Amino acid sequence: MTTPESPAEPRLTSLAHGGGCGCKIAPALLQDILKGMPQAVPFADLLVGTETSDDAAVWRLNDTQALVATTDFFMPVVDDPFDFGRIAATNALSDVYAMGGTPIFALALVGMPVNVLSTATIGRILEGGASVCAAAGIPVAGGHSIDSFEPIYGLVALGLVHPDQVLTNRGARAGDVLLLTKPLGVGVLSAALKQEKLDEAGYAALIASSTRLNTLGAKLSGRPGVHAVTDVTGFGLLGHALEMARGTAATIEITARPPLLSGVLPLLQAGVRTGASTRNWASYGADIDLPDGLEPWRRDLLTDPQTSGGLLIAVAEADAPAVRALASAEGFTAEPVGRVLEGPPRIRVVA
Repeated sequence: MTTPESPAEPRLTSLAHGGGCGCKIAPALLQDILKGMPQAVPFADLLVGTETSDDAAVWRLNDTQALVATTDFFMPVVDDPFDFGRIAATNALSDVYAMGGTPIFALALVGMPVNVLSTATIGRILEGGASVCAAAGIPVAGGHSIDSFEPIYGLVALGLVHPDQVLTNRGARAGDVLLLTKPLGVGVLSAALKQEKLDEAGYAALIASSTRLNTLGAKLSGRPGVHAVTDVTGFGLLGHALEMARGTAATIEITARPPLLSGVLPLLQAGVRTGASTRNWASYGADIDLPDGLEPWRRDLLTDPQTSGGLLIAVAEADAPAVRALASAEGFTAEPVGRVLEGPPRIRVVA
């Protein structure tokens, strides 16, 4: 198992009360915090704002270009500093891809306990993030740093998309098939890592998934039949599907047996899960219909926070095979995990 750069230093995950997208404020609490925010003054060029909890803001620059702007940062989900940087950067860039955009540059957000971690370790975190940006073909063009009690790293990510081809979480239509481009279980694997129960194969699965750039999103922009896209991160599959259901004003059906990362099933059945999974269910469980007799661990899987998770794509049934073929060519699986139905904005889990 990988360890921090210096044996004298503590494990990165030991310095954080939470890790990765599991650090996100629970959906219900976040909604309560934001309810007092004043309504935004309408701006004709603001194509996507805060209305439906979408993945990024989008601002029209001209007739052929819109700016996609987002930020994402969190505390360590793994102990290896280079891998932590890679995961955080991949996760931040995912929001640009989820809107159908192509990243153009990033700014680094850095908060580190400088009296606890060496400059070498902090440098490796930044190097990991920069390596992902280089793979995406963009520079880290600046940033901001502070001294903090817990290590924090992420990016401000900017991209471009055609104004008429922006992908949002609110365009799904009844009859659409839902495809998921990465298996679930990152939260379970990261919890197992923190509990020192994760083997090398499990760690490899965690890293491979969470550092895989969601470049497919840019190729979905303007594609026939693709009606809505979001990335599945800290609120889990059910939470982000519920945002899509609310944005669409439709019922979404989700399978209780989605694809899983290698090694996740035995860990779940052994009781390994994150605290964020429980908080997620407490936040939105009232809007979820579960089948009778569903094993508790299956519910925990569906609320498992996915750090740098896959894209959830709502696509017309007739166009789904072509989208799955495109995903396969890009190295993703795009497995069916549900469908969109007429009905109130709720989630229905089916066995």
